[in-house]
Amino acid sequence: MQKVLHKRATVQPGGRIEVVDRDLEVGEHVDVVISSAQEPSPRSAWQIISQGSGRRLFKSAKEVSDYLAEERESWAR
Repeated sequence: MQKVLHKRATVQPGGRIEVVDRDLEVGEHVDVVISSAQEPSPRSAWQIISQGSGRRLFKSAKEVSDYLAEERESWAR
């Protein structure tokens, strides 16, 4: 049967994390999963979009509005 340990740790300088458990055997192979216990800070939609990769077609809301207006005009032609 697989044994699961849940340990809470504090990240030390240099990103170091230490796990100590006397039930672990020397040479034993283990899987370590790390998840942050802190809630991520909320981000605005603009922050999320601006961090995306790739080329942005528009630099402002006005550019988007102008482009959409041009597209709508072309439909009537």
